[in-house]
Amino acid sequence: MNSVATLQPDPAPIVACTISRDVQNFEILINDMEIELGESWGDLSFDDADLFLRQPEARTLEFVALAVDGDDESDLSRITEIITTAKAKDIKVILIADQVSPIALHQLLRLGADDFVPYPLPEGALHEAIQRIRKAPAASTAVAMVPAGSEGLPHSPTFKAKGDRDGILLPVHGMAGGVGASTFACNLAWELASIGKTGPRVCLIDLDFQFGAVSTYLDLPRRDAVFDILSDTEAADSDGFLQAMLTFNDRLHVFTAPPDMLPLDIVSSDDIGRLLDMAHANFDFVVVDMPTSVVSWTETVLARAHAYFAMMELDLRSAQNVLRLVRALKAESLPHDKLRFVLNRAPRFTDLSGKSRVKRMSESLDIEIELQLPDGGAAVTQANDHGLPLSETAAKNPLRRELQKLAASLHDHSKAAQAAKA
Repeated sequence: MNSVATLQPDPAPIVACTISRDVQNFEILINDMEIELGESWGDLSFDDADLFLRQPEARTLEFVALAVDGDDESDLSRITEIITTAKAKDIKVILIADQVSPIALHQLLRLGADDFVPYPLPEGALHEAIQRIRKAPAASTAVAMVPAGSEGLPHSPTFKAKGDRDGILLPVHGMAGGVGASTFACNLAWELASIGKTGPRVCLIDLDFQFGAVSTYLDLPRRDAVFDILSDTEAADSDGFLQAMLTFNDRLHVFTAPPDMLPLDIVSSDDIGRLLDMAHANFDFVVVDMPTSVVSWTETVLARAHAYFAMMELDLRSAQNVLRLVRALKAESLPHDKLRFVLNRAPRFTDLSGKSRVKRMSESLDIEIELQLPDGGAAVTQANDHGLPLSETAAKNPLRRELQKLAASLHDHSKAAQAAKA
């Protein structure tokens, strides 16, 4: 006769865990986990999670629900270690975020979280997330299907630094916040890099050390190597400069802003000069996304620039800032003639009143607006949020077509200049 012990059913294996600073802060998550998994789940604190995930018992886990809120942002390093450890064990990660900043959220998702659900949890959201990760292929299988260095994966440039180029420097400076300077810089750089099958060698440098958006607009991680280069440019060489870069779709080479917010005066004019010299010697085109502020090394960039794009809109703030900038450059006898004024979100061809306002602005500021870009609409914001150029998401967008024409014109001008030197 069997004993009572042998008749007792084995406890259900733990197939999932919540990981949080205090799970009681996520009561809806507790209820939804019980509905979905019954007693087949457990709870871990941040302190216990990393240790448990390294134990043999963790092999039965299908996923972990990592719950974080705004108070956890000061502890991101430990949270990132938990995600890294879980991914190394092929354990899926569902990120539950409550009032987490976009920067922190983007960082956690970039580390490999398989799904994201906002908190408070919408009805059925956790169920749908669990179904999605169960249908998704295993991480090891996905990695095996994508060979290292394949197109689309960001990596450092593969060519050797020979210093055999004579690059054209094209800085982009917004005359006010939100005028579209970073969008213009990213898309112009990509259009230049996409010309022809081989195309020119193009690099994009983000010198806005505080609010640079290039890495976001191209969905590239920010690397500590960038800070290493900026903090000691005297010891840096072209090889190190290239290794600090990342490639976008194997064509555009990007020197992102550093991971942490830094003061703009962390570099001197000499530092920026060395950085631009290395870029100039190894690329055909160098597009620089400038900070909105004018700093001590702005003069260095302007002096080396072939054309300095000044982005503006048809509004009073842009007009006032253009007037102040031109006045400052003239007072210091700086080359203000290098400024190329670009009007973003310009009036349509049929908007005669808007065209008249553009003409009056140009005359009152005593400037020539050489390029008028149409309003790309919601497609521009969507492309930026997806980390892709307009050509990849809205190829027929009128703004994209104008940028394509500009890139072709710059490329043709460069070829003509090279032919004249030969």
